[in-house]
Amino acid sequence: MDPSNSTKLLLLDQLPRGSFFENLDLYQRDGFWYRPLHLEASIVLHSLFEARDDDVILASAMKTGSTWLKALCFCIMQRQFGTVGNKDEDLLAIHHPAFYVQTLEIQVYTANPPPDLSAMESPRLFHTHLPYSALPESIKNSECKIVYITRNPKDTLVSMWHFFNKLRTPEQGQYPIEKAFESFCNGVCHFGPFFDHVLEYWNESLKMPQKILFLKYEELQRNPKEEVKKLASFIGKPFAEEEEVEEVIRKCSLERLKNLEVNKNGVDPWVGMPNSAFFRAGVVGDWKNILTPEMSERLDQITCMKLQGSGLDLVDDALEHCVALSN
Repeated sequence: MDPSNSTKLLLLDQLPRGSFFENLDLYQRDGFWYRPLHLEASIVLHSLFEARDDDVILASAMKTGSTWLKALCFCIMQRQFGTVGNKDEDLLAIHHPAFYVQTLEIQVYTANPPPDLSAMESPRLFHTHLPYSALPESIKNSECKIVYITRNPKDTLVSMWHFFNKLRTPEQGQYPIEKAFESFCNGVCHFGPFFDHVLEYWNESLKMPQKILFLKYEELQRNPKEEVKKLASFIGKPFAEEEEVEEVIRKCSLERLKNLEVNKNGVDPWVGMPNSAFFRAGVVGDWKNILTPEMSERLDQITCMKLQGSGLDLVDDALEHCVALSN
């Protein structure tokens, strides 16, 4: 992979260093935190990736609904749930959604040598955790579509905590939620700070609504039919029949995906995480089972301060704090 090993080491030595979950080293570049492998891949991606006007790029901070969005967009773009053999073949029952919708800086450009994507059939569908500012210029300057999904920061944190605990041994036990909370509040997490990540895409979506669709996980949960129809229209694959919408929602429901054999077994080859780790509770408000009232209030206050004046609301129950801060 380019750059050379010596160049990589030199680059990392020049960057601020932090850690997440004690033993996961992170390096800060242009205001955001990365694992070394992902940072190296993002540099190669930035120089090599050539976007097409009909590409669809899914984007998200970590643990905000990425896997669900991958499944939904894959099914919408396939429409028949399979392009070979039986048109009714259920491809999501054969492979994890990440097999079909690969993350550019975690799966695609960690390969050595970097892949040649020019032969891929259009329209292509990819995913990224990169902040908007770190995207290749070809993505920003082309007519390709970007779909961004975000989530209540408290549920994001708790989902992230559960997810990375899967990497810990029984002897290590669960990582203290208090330490994970401090890291998250300080912005030191994979592809963080969370609020900077969200605001970059939010602000760009306001400037370019025809290019960037901004979705909220909670709205997808609350009103899946309307949100999925909006998603399909945005990526140029509108539904002709209501039955089609309902079938996509059924096929991609988190409960169904979680109970498919392919997702109950096996390990993701790119991150070494069990497939089952990508499907846990998937419910809105799960943070209430983990965070203390003091943590909740502090994160609400941070949310209000970070998003103040942006027009974006991520936490309904933070509104009282927002009002208090503005007075």
